[in-house]
Amino acid sequence: MKFSKTGLLAVSLAVLVASGCSTSRFSSMDEQQPAPLEAAPAGKVTANQLPPPATPGPADPSKFPTAPQNTQIASLPPDGTAPAGAADLTASSVAGVWKASVSGQSCQVATPQTKFGSGYRAGPLHCPAPLDGIKSWNVAGKQLTLFDENGGTLARLYSSGGEKFDGQTSNGLPISLTR
Repeated sequence: MKFSKTGLLAVSLAVLVASGCSTSRFSSMDEQQPAPLEAAPAGKVTANQLPPPATPGPADPSKFPTAPQNTQIASLPPDGTAPAGAADLTASSVAGVWKASVSGQSCQVATPQTKFGSGYRAGPLHCPAPLDGIKSWNVAGKQLTLFDENGGTLARLYSSGGEKFDGQTSNGLPISLTR
């Protein structure tokens, strides 16, 4: 007897299908279904009015730490000129992310070298006023100037050596930038 490959394949497939149908692997599922679970007790729900939110009273200054006062800030010349010993600045020496401190409050200011107006774009990160309004910055000689959206001066700073700048905001508040 001679079988063709196709015929042999068909017979083998038929045997496999017939044996698969007679398996008892799934018969246990038909016999018993588990009993349904009982619902969890919901308890009693009540509705009450929430109390009004507490209004904060005046802050107690004794509970907040104060930043150490930098004596160099107080010694800035009142006419806006650079203090003695201030270094000449370049845009690349200012570019980056700085920790800013103004009147004891801290935040971060990003100073990328992305051209914007007559200087470079700036981004305050969670800064208090007036630093929250910084939109650009520029350097000229020894002075770093921070500007608002209208090009108005928000602050003038000078290098205090290393990775630090000290200066004043336009309304006279001490400001410093450190890395």
